[in-house]
Amino acid sequence: MRTLSGHSSRRPISSTTAGRVNLSAMSTEVVAEVVIRPVRDSDAEALGRVHAQCWHEDYDELVSAATLENLSPRRMAELWTHWMGQGDDFTHVAALVDGEIVGFAGAGPARDDDAPRERELFFIHLLDAHHGHGIGQKLFDAAVGDGSVYLWVPSANEHAVHFYERNGFTADGGAHDEPFLGETIHEVRMVR
Repeated sequence: MRTLSGHSSRRPISSTTAGRVNLSAMSTEVVAEVVIRPVRDSDAEALGRVHAQCWHEDYDELVSAATLENLSPRRMAELWTHWMGQGDDFTHVAALVDGEIVGFAGAGPARDDDAPRERELFFIHLLDAHHGHGIGQKLFDAAVGDGSVYLWVPSANEHAVHFYERNGFTADGGAHDEPFLGETIHEVRMVR
């Protein structure tokens, strides 16, 4: 569930006392428009590709390379087709930059029998190339807003843990080993 929230690369335009614009404070970097919207049936293939790439980027230190080689964008697209048909209780959103999907998030009814909240954040993934521009935060906000939710996050993914802590989550002591493509990833539960 690795995601980076970062800060926008846009810098505020500051004024001098004479009311002139201080051009040295302006960023010359062009920031692409980010669109966060619900996923669509036609997104399945693109979501499958992005999901597979995110798992390669996010889990390369958590599972073996051989395990990740078994990951198929086509299989992920099939999973997305299933997830999109789950009903109105589920929220699946995509982040698009220049019309291309670069990340996604999903939430819905709690899956655990001993769930500490009624809703669960299932995942947030964002391509590494788009970290640091606030897109992860926008995905998070669109998926769960300021609601009471819980999530599972790999304990070894310190960056994700810090992201969730900044969003008001705390570890509640719950932990388990999650099966992942024939291996396991140790996860901790965080609640807000």
